[in-house]
Amino acid sequence: MDLDEELCLCFHVTKRKVVNWLRIEKPRRQSQLSECYGAGTGCGWCRPFLRILFEQACTDGHVQVDDLPNKEEYAKQRSQYVREGGGTPPPGATPVD
Repeated sequence: MDLDEELCLCFHVTKRKVVNWLRIEKPRRQSQLSECYGAGTGCGWCRPFLRILFEQACTDGHVQVDDLPNKEEYAKQRSQYVREGGGTPPPGATPVD
């Protein structure tokens, strides 16, 4: 997944926005990531990935941006997650395939 691809598919928050937000805001709790354009507050699919980025930022201040699946695999896994009842995307979210 590239920096300019969406990490939160519900609110169209890119990985770059999250990484920069973590660097600038230095949140103390993972739940504060919701302040980054609503990331993680839709269907919930991106929360484990947000947690990874948050933990990396807290551990050494450096966020590794290459630890996530590619764009196509990420969207496919999210679609499966939603179809299995994992969460409901809000109106305007990237559609489930």
